[in-house]
Amino acid sequence: MSREKDAKAGAEPLRIAIAGLGTVGGGTLRLLREQAGLLAARAGRPLVPVACSALERPADQSLDGIRFYDDARVMAADADYDVLVELIGGSDGIALDLAITAMERGRHVVTANKAMIAHHGLRLAALADRAGVALGYEASVGGGIPVIKAIREGLAGNRISRVAGILNGTCNYILSTMRKDGRDFTDVLAEAQRLGYAEADPTFDIDGIDTAHKLAILASLAFAAPVGIDKVACEGIRHVSALDIRYAEELGYRIKLLGVATLTGDGIEARVYPAMVPLSFPLAHVEGVFNAVVAEGDFVGRTVLEGQGAGAYPTASAVVADLMDLARGRVLPVYGTPVAALVEQPFSNSGNHLSACYIRLTVKDEPGVIADVAAAFRDEKVSLEQIIQRGRAPSESVPVVMIAHETNEAATLRAVARIARMPAMLEPPRLIRIESR
Repeated sequence: MSREKDAKAGAEPLRIAIAGLGTVGGGTLRLLREQAGLLAARAGRPLVPVACSALERPADQSLDGIRFYDDARVMAADADYDVLVELIGGSDGIALDLAITAMERGRHVVTANKAMIAHHGLRLAALADRAGVALGYEASVGGGIPVIKAIREGLAGNRISRVAGILNGTCNYILSTMRKDGRDFTDVLAEAQRLGYAEADPTFDIDGIDTAHKLAILASLAFAAPVGIDKVACEGIRHVSALDIRYAEELGYRIKLLGVATLTGDGIEARVYPAMVPLSFPLAHVEGVFNAVVAEGDFVGRTVLEGQGAGAYPTASAVVADLMDLARGRVLPVYGTPVAALVEQPFSNSGNHLSACYIRLTVKDEPGVIADVAAAFRDEKVSLEQIIQRGRAPSESVPVVMIAHETNEAATLRAVARIARMPAMLEPPRLIRIESR
């Protein structure tokens, strides 16, 4: 008898109920069926879908041997299963109800729902601890990249001081395409929507909200401390122009939307923002819809993970990774330590953050303007490393680019606010932070 057949015959199956048969749910069901023999051999027992729910039966997949429900709440309360896979989405409502119902019944939960984990992770983790069940959320961050497992298990012997990453494929695609093609943000966003990389309403992605959800999850796990979504300062990419991207290239940088969480002497600092990343830094070379995460530990140093951050099959792969742990009998605390052992941390004022900055001004081409601008920086004790101003413009406006040395960010912002009020400014100043590590 083959090893696969022996695994199937010799152990009770892990019975799986799947809520939601959309892109990820359909991909998960397909993976479980097509890789059934491989999974059983590796887990030592079969992983068997026994129930699923959706608003209507899928036209592209057979549900033979699977009990179908058109009401996920009924399935969660009624079906005979070991683990509920929640793939409906949304921070509240039915997704949260399903997770609570399943855990209260002593069932494990696996989800790809970053919004629910970011908003309610602590509550759900406490419920999982009380019920003695697992809450798997590998698929909530980074798609197919095993970042949760890497931080929770692979780096368990380290105190992590910093976690940073490109966590949204839509934004990374837009910024990468703007750089490669020299096109403006609005044009590339429209293309991303046509290709299905961006939603009809792209706010969640381009304003950094999706990245903030994922960063809150990573920071909570990395620092073993609750990091609520309300503690993450968030800035999107709407203001990044093709001109800024050209200047970044000239200066030896690439612009990326980053989520960065750091454990400082003052507490946790968690921020989402577009940044100029040096070409020497691994994240500078992550292109298109790919994601990447960098974690820094006291013993391991810097670890970099990169891969496909979304899509049916990469995300399904992450869902099944959690299911494999459960099939093997591995139940880990949600944040790597029981909720009772999590340590509340203060949150650092981002105004105290030290950073170098790129500032682009569009000014009237007239005498004295640069002197006035320089005076604003001087008064805030912000030192300028470089000023770029080329030629005269036929429209009597000219771009001026300044690179400010690393300094207190609040001081730089005060100087920029003062400059914005000057009569010679034809557009609001554009500021992009320079990531130095």
